[in-house]
Amino acid sequence: MLALVAIAYIGRWWALERVRGRELALTDPDPSGAAAQNRKPRLGDLLVGCITNFFDTLGIGCFAPTTAIYKLRARMPDELIPGTLNTGHALPAMTQALIFIATVSVDMTTLFGMILAAVLGAWLGVGFVSRLSRRAIQLGMGGALLCASMLFLAKNLEWMPGGGEALGLTGSLLVVAVSINAVLGALMMLGVGLYAPCLILVSLLGMSPLAAFPIMMGSCALLMPVGGARFVRTGRYHLGAALGLALGGIPGVLAAAFIIKSLPIFWLRWLVLVVVLYAAFQMLRSGLKKQS
Repeated sequence: MLALVAIAYIGRWWALERVRGRELALTDPDPSGAAAQNRKPRLGDLLVGCITNFFDTLGIGCFAPTTAIYKLRARMPDELIPGTLNTGHALPAMTQALIFIATVSVDMTTLFGMILAAVLGAWLGVGFVSRLSRRAIQLGMGGALLCASMLFLAKNLEWMPGGGEALGLTGSLLVVAVSINAVLGALMMLGVGLYAPCLILVSLLGMSPLAAFPIMMGSCALLMPVGGARFVRTGRYHLGAALGLALGGIPGVLAAAFIIKSLPIFWLRWLVLVVVLYAAFQMLRSGLKKQS
């Protein structure tokens, strides 16, 4: 199913951008123009995709670090960042999901229920986010980065819940998990990473933290193409940067999963926390300037 969704997503992305490319050629036939150049990935985009998805596979997360890099490098207007994240990181997320769903056991009802809820939340959320103003995006993403930094801090200080041994949920606990995962799917469209909140959620509900990996990676693998395709259709994303994330991200995932497998990343987590906090304040500052 993941492979079929990946193929459909690539086809949809290619078809929409082929039409947009033809329209651009009619209005700006100069291939060296700024608009045409923005459609091509830079070497830096490939490196960002490779590095962020490498560490994403090892548990760091990719949305907050990528947002911080884009903000600090002024790679694109802030309102294009959520669409670029969801569009570009979708294929690497699918690669992660294929690896972890194949190797980690989890109850199928819990897995599919939480994944479908996240996809529904993303489908509803992307329509809202794609209509937001630049200031609203800046304030929303600034808040999202602050939340991400708090999650990084909690993980660094080992405040995360330890979890239980269960591989699935039933009854009211399953309803709670499905409902909250739908909200997390919607927040993904604003740039709030799903991994850490989902890990906390399933651990608090008594599941094994290991069982969270196929759930959170499967959720992202299916909701990001849904959201990403809608961002592509509306044009609220940066094509060159998104292509860089996708093309660089897949090798990063494979290297982390099959070659490196684990790293002592304690100090890296603290560095990421500092960078994300700085980017959060910069994003909020930009948003608040619009008010004054």
